[in-house]
Amino acid sequence: MKAKWNTKYTTIAIYSFIVICCSIIFYLMASEFNSFKIKINKSLAVLNPFIIGFAIAYLLNFFLKFYEEKILNLKFFKSLKPKSKRGLGLLFTYTTVFLLLCLFFTFVFPQLTASIVGLANDIPHYINDISKSLDNFMNNLNINDEYINIAVDKWNDFVNYTIKFITDLIPMIGNLLKSIASSIWNIILGLIISIYMLIDKEKFFALSKKVTCSLFSEPTADRIFELTHRSNNIFGKFLSGKILDSFIIGILTFIVLSIFKMPYTVLVSFIVGITNIIPFFGPFIGAIPSFFIILFVSPIKSLWFLLIILIIQQIDGNIIGPKILGDSLGISAFWILFSLLVTGKLFGLVGMVIGVPLFTLIYSIIKDIVEVRLKKKGLPSETSDYM
Repeated sequence: MKAKWNTKYTTIAIYSFIVICCSIIFYLMASEFNSFKIKINKSLAVLNPFIIGFAIAYLLNFFLKFYEEKILNLKFFKSLKPKSKRGLGLLFTYTTVFLLLCLFFTFVFPQLTASIVGLANDIPHYINDISKSLDNFMNNLNINDEYINIAVDKWNDFVNYTIKFITDLIPMIGNLLKSIASSIWNIILGLIISIYMLIDKEKFFALSKKVTCSLFSEPTADRIFELTHRSNNIFGKFLSGKILDSFIIGILTFIVLSIFKMPYTVLVSFIVGITNIIPFFGPFIGAIPSFFIILFVSPIKSLWFLLIILIIQQIDGNIIGPKILGDSLGISAFWILFSLLVTGKLFGLVGMVIGVPLFTLIYSIIKDIVEVRLKKKGLPSETSDYM
């Protein structure tokens, strides 16, 4: 006898079975999260050269576009074929990056290393001198011994923490260089992969577009293309602009600190320039350790340093930054702060760098959805209309 299935209950049963299976899989993943994470990391390790290659290609594409659109469009290069123009653009791009790396490792890196080693060796002497000066100052004030002991204990805690931090700094840098050296093969492979990606970037774009059109309906495919272009526009403008902005701030800081004859000029300028890539918190993250580095040498100069950094950051925030970045973010300071705190907690330093453009993309998508739904209901889409 043939069984008669009720379509409604069959559908409910299938969906229930799928939900139960997904719940079991989620429970197993959550209960064995560490082992699952290790397996995922091992699987992703195979793709490391391609991930590194994509990252290098994405960043170097800014140089390539500049050479192809600005330099190779001059009359002298007009007769070149597209393949020859691409090859020449790649040669200019990788030569530029190679020269920048050579300049860094020839002039900046040795001074950075010497500054860090010198700082680690001199810190105990600086702390000893400051301790003696504080003891004399406290004795001249005739303060109660109980308060003096509390102040001394707090100072000793700060001294011990500082010495531990400086002592651990050199091994930390050594471990960082060791990890970079151990990944050198992946970096070399990534460099080679990046060349192939940039040579045939239009072909890769066309291939991904072809696959997307085959898998999705035309409206969905168009939406995916629009979001892809929007993502590239947001991340591209932000990363390229922020790197250029940070480079200018690092150079400007180096020039000003050199004029004022600040100690550890190269190290402090490097810290300020690197941390400036992080929006909002970057100036504070760079200024605080730099302040203490200068404080150990000269308390007066450390106060001048804070004033100099404040002026430089005002120049960056009101003149240099807007000129380079423009309104590439398009979100308020509150959402920038929110995105930094969330992504920084989840992904660390990398999250703080890419968190703002990532949140800007998510924010723009949600805004589009909300505005479309409001228009369908015949309601105004401007926020000011609801105030």
